[in-house]
Amino acid sequence: MPNHKAAATAGATTDTTMAVRVVDLSKIYQQGTIEVTALQHVSLEVAAGEFTALVGPSGSGKTTLLNLIGALDVPTVGERWVGEESLNALSRAQLARLRLHKIGFVFQDYSLLPVLTAIENVEYVLQLQGIASQERRQRANAALLELGLDGCQHRLPTQLSGGQQQRVTIARAMVAEPVLVLADEPTANLDSDTGAALLATMLELNCRKGITFIFSTHDPMVMRHAKRVVRLQDGRIVEDKTS
Repeated sequence: MPNHKAAATAGATTDTTMAVRVVDLSKIYQQGTIEVTALQHVSLEVAAGEFTALVGPSGSGKTTLLNLIGALDVPTVGERWVGEESLNALSRAQLARLRLHKIGFVFQDYSLLPVLTAIENVEYVLQLQGIASQERRQRANAALLELGLDGCQHRLPTQLSGGQQQRVTIARAMVAEPVLVLADEPTANLDSDTGAALLATMLELNCRKGITFIFSTHDPMVMRHAKRVVRLQDGRIVEDKTS
């Protein structure tokens, strides 16, 4: 799948294949008697094959937007599409299938199952997909090898460094061959060298496989390498730059 330049905002006329589209998206949380507006009337298109960073201060709405795109949360108002699937039209079971088959997640806290080895953590998503055990093991091992984790397959998460754990999460996100990877502050807990190596790996996967990546990040290094930077403030998009 080739890389494409993005349409600037939702509703633009384009022949480019869209990986993600959100229209007039808002999210309001109730905290006791207080309403907190996390996202305000956001419209955004992300083309297939983009490498996009969502940036902005804490509380700007980056993670909320990722969670809404990834069907981990529901908007107060607004519409969302992943590919040609309207998330608003899907049931909870259909949303779970969409996440399982089309979206890979890379979380800041790794979210690895502590009682499973690296290869078992990567296999887990394939097990949920109903893939046979031999194929699961082969695909999981290939994903770990691709990310430079040979020799780590049978280590528990506590026996891995932070960088190795984050690469396991990427292997888990990639093994199901998703069309979209959502990464929430993936370099936040890593030293600069490890973060740079991880970013290079994701860039290579983006270029070689055409997988769409959307990050939330505070990391200037990620911003420099992103092909598009969308800046949020107070729950709104205030800047959208494509390199």
